[in-house]
Amino acid sequence: MIKHMSKFDHLDLDGHLLQLLMVVVETGSVTRAAERLGVTQSAVSHLLDKLRAITNDPLFVKSGRGIVATERAEKLAEQARELLSSLHGFAQSDPFDPTQWKVHITIAANDFQRDLLLPALMARLRRNAPLLTLRVIPSDVPSLEMLRNEHCQLVISPRPPDGTDVVQKRLFEDDYRVFFDPQVRKAPATKKEYLDAKHVTVVYEPRRALDLDQWLEAQGIRRTFEVSVPGYAGVAPFIMGTDLLTTAPSLLGRHMLRNLASSAVPLPCPKLPMYLVWHMRHQHSPAHGWLRKQVEAVSQATLEQQTPPGSQTLLTS
Repeated sequence: MIKHMSKFDHLDLDGHLLQLLMVVVETGSVTRAAERLGVTQSAVSHLLDKLRAITNDPLFVKSGRGIVATERAEKLAEQARELLSSLHGFAQSDPFDPTQWKVHITIAANDFQRDLLLPALMARLRRNAPLLTLRVIPSDVPSLEMLRNEHCQLVISPRPPDGTDVVQKRLFEDDYRVFFDPQVRKAPATKKEYLDAKHVTVVYEPRRALDLDQWLEAQGIRRTFEVSVPGYAGVAPFIMGTDLLTTAPSLLGRHMLRNLASSAVPLPCPKLPMYLVWHMRHQHSPAHGWLRKQVEAVSQATLEQQTPPGSQTLLTS
């Protein structure tokens, strides 16, 4: 006779109950099942009562000094074996093979970090993850919603959005330098020469100055901006052939500002950090973890190349 207990349904099943059913069927004994599972006989009996209530079947009946499984229990034990195998697979990740990863990845980055890192990243991905396709969008001042709503999977920015559901890692730091046209003027050797000059700056969003410009303004250092452009790619044409200055990350001397001369900023100046940012939903993904490692490897390889004096600091922790 089935012992009636509090109401149970299929949602009360778990791996432990499935394993218990299998072991009791295999051993034909509550005592031996308890020994194999490392629990007490009373615990086995209690859980069997729970299983009986869930399945509405006696499951085991007395036979001589032992017990035998009912026909229903035999069939349920077979299903339990398959379910436990599925649960094991659910908990175990398949080995990640980047060569078979067919996915569309979007990375948000502004022109500086885009041109510095992403062409080398794509070359690396073409070799190791040939089925992956890459889309690059501007990050501007990145928002949490970009990552939360899957507008992108990674952000590379000096301004990581702040939220409990995003993760960030610093890739590197870069020094600022003053860029100018050496055919028109000399480098500003003093703070006065620097402040007397007229400058070009970048404004990614209206009324949102660069971190550097905000920092210098907070120190009481006021410059005259004659031109503002929406990205570093637009700076060089306004500098060439003029006496204008721009203060920009030293690594821009490798590409966008490579035709200009540069010198140290003649006053105290902060460094520019660069972060890799992603959403927590991808934190434990082997595939996305591999992708982040590729970004880090490209960053380190890029920064180990010869750079202008007094430029980047590698961050490996």
